[in-house]
Amino acid sequence: MIAADKVASDVASHFDRMKSEGCSFADARLYDEDSSQRLVLYDGNLESNTSSIERGLGVRVLKDGAWGFAATADLAAVAACFDRALSNARAAAHLPGFPKDMGLPQPTTGSYRSPVQKDPFEVPLAEKLAFLKGIDATLEDKTIAQRIVWAAFQRRKIIYWNTEGTEVDRWVSNVFATMMAMAPDKDGRTHRRSVELHGDGTGTRGWEWLTEPKWFSGHADRIKSELAEVLAADPLPPGRRDLIILPGQGFLQVHETIGHALELDRILGYELSYAGGSHVRPEMIGKLRYGSEKLNCRAGKHQNSPGTFGFDDEGTPQRDYMLIDGGVLVNVLSSRTDLGEANELAGREVFTESGSAARATSFYRTPIDRMTNISIDPGNDGTLDDIIAATEDGIIVDVPVSWSIGSNREHFHFGTEIAWEVRDGKKTRVHKNPTYQGHTLEFWRSLDMVGDQSTWCLQQVANCGKGEPNQVMQLGHGVPVLRFKNVQTGEKE
Repeated sequence: MIAADKVASDVASHFDRMKSEGCSFADARLYDEDSSQRLVLYDGNLESNTSSIERGLGVRVLKDGAWGFAATADLAAVAACFDRALSNARAAAHLPGFPKDMGLPQPTTGSYRSPVQKDPFEVPLAEKLAFLKGIDATLEDKTIAQRIVWAAFQRRKIIYWNTEGTEVDRWVSNVFATMMAMAPDKDGRTHRRSVELHGDGTGTRGWEWLTEPKWFSGHADRIKSELAEVLAADPLPPGRRDLIILPGQGFLQVHETIGHALELDRILGYELSYAGGSHVRPEMIGKLRYGSEKLNCRAGKHQNSPGTFGFDDEGTPQRDYMLIDGGVLVNVLSSRTDLGEANELAGREVFTESGSAARATSFYRTPIDRMTNISIDPGNDGTLDDIIAATEDGIIVDVPVSWSIGSNREHFHFGTEIAWEVRDGKKTRVHKNPTYQGHTLEFWRSLDMVGDQSTWCLQQVANCGKGEPNQVMQLGHGVPVLRFKNVQTGEKE
């Protein structure tokens, strides 16, 4: 196997060659290791045990305002990889479009290591299966028709270099897990109740996180009990009422109607042919009232989130910065590449630095603007019980079942696993088949209560898809309990 030091030496020599060919910038990402494992139990039986490992190099060159990209798993063929990237850049330069520019040089050196006490890849398979089977045994009941328990693990060692002198390395570890119980109601319609591995934003990202009962396994009895309540419940009747969103649903609300809407490449129209655009325009930054004054949203850094990675795939140190401050849009998710285009379209300088959001899913994909940890800051409206006590007519919802999003993220419709009715400040009966819908800006402007730190929870996203070819990315959302006024809930008759 060709050592990383040998690859580094080859890359440096070809950087010099690319500069002699007139390239204004070039970079390379070596995935020295990209390992994954996924275990799935279905009704207590091992349904799937898949593992993969990849190693390779991705190269970008910028020439005449156009990117060229190439990748190879043959680390003895670095020269040919650079040649293909250069050829692709020359071809792309003939296409119409705003010239790409990395701006002023930003040389960086550094290292990042995910906090891990026990590497999941060092845990014996028998121990992993015994843990998952223990959860499945707790879920098992004659009233449960199907049970699914799964866990997934990632380990990546990535080294990045560019022609500005940047050299950074990252060892990133992630762990994900879900448990789900399903059963039909009296009409034969299947319902489910589930929970995913979550946290409080602190701590580690190894096997020890997964085995801490309060973040995962300790919820099995609750899931089983709540599913029984859903099966016996009446459907949620339609109507406008206050909506209290728990973090298990709030993360997806943030993900779909804030996170994706604020990716700069989507704002500039580069996602339109595949996954839609955004209702946001560059000139709105600093002016648009995205939500009520209660809304404070940031691209944050949390120790045990997969959206924390130290440096992005352009070598930019990861930043913690506000996206929406007191309800006003103040920044978006960006990389270095498109800042000049966005400033020109805005007619003023709305960006002065990258949002450290250039991310790629593998060595054979080029970085694009991706979500990091998009989180809502805790508020000062108290605990969940305090928010319930302040609500006369509302529902509480948790965990998505379905979602439909407008092509520009301008409106949405969500279905959730469960809803609890709130009447005169008290949580009462459960409803099944709950849904709610709204227009993005109108909805966030109706936000009138934000829970305190005790209600804040980090939810992981293991499979955010974007780009063409598709790239699957991992990230996290920290969300407190949120209340919205006068929301359309249930299906209109």
